Amino acid sequence: MLAPSKPVPQGSGARAARAFLAADPILGPVVRQVGPYRLKPVKREPYEALVRAIAHQQVHGRAAEAMLNRMIALFPGQDFPGPTDVLKLEDGALRACGFSGAKVAAILDIAHKTAGGLVPTRRAAARLPDEELIERLVALRGVGRWTVEMLLIFTLGRPDILPVDDFGVREGYRHAAGLDAQPKPKELAAIGAAWAPHRSAAAWYLWRAADLAKENRFKAPTAI
Repeated sequence: MLAPSKPVPQGSGARAARAFLAADPILGPVVRQVGPYRLKPVKREPYEALVRAIAHQQVHGRAAEAMLNRMIALFPGQDFPGPTDVLKLEDGALRACGFSGAKVAAILDIAHKTAGGLVPTRRAAARLPDEELIERLVALRGVGRWTVEMLLIFTLGRPDILPVDDFGVREGYRHAAGLDAQPKPKELAAIGAAWAPHRSAAAWYLWRAADLAKENRFKAPTAI
């Protein structure tokens, strides 16, 4: 389990994270191959990030964006419809945008829980520790721990999140450590404790290692 941590200002510590991880025997070579830590969170409200995440679940990215764009088009002049706007839509409106029944149910639940205060605003979320946000948001329909972890990393810019259930993170570690098989999530969580308080950066570097390996450009370690 990820240790609870206090929120940290977004965008801070990129050089510190790189320097810290460069000293790690497994991640150090990855850091040197990849270079600067370049993760830049997209500043959205948690509500919007969650709705977008639901749209992208188990469908091609282009299909998800097409559905989202059709939904947004229902509200001219708005960058993204708010939860009360979505809740006022006529029955069938979201289905007409291409969302499945399960996605419609999840989006409506997120809208209801945002309007009711369970899903915090970005400003309110800044005052909540990582684990408290995870516990609150996994109660939403269609939202699991991995989805919340992606929100914490890519929307809220939390610096110390290691999504050990993520295939790419575990695959990246497999290549970085020169293993034949991926570590189990609990095993990687234990290993990753040494990367605190920069586990989000560690995840980013492991994703890059997996990407390089997929392109046959990763330099495998000569010794562990």
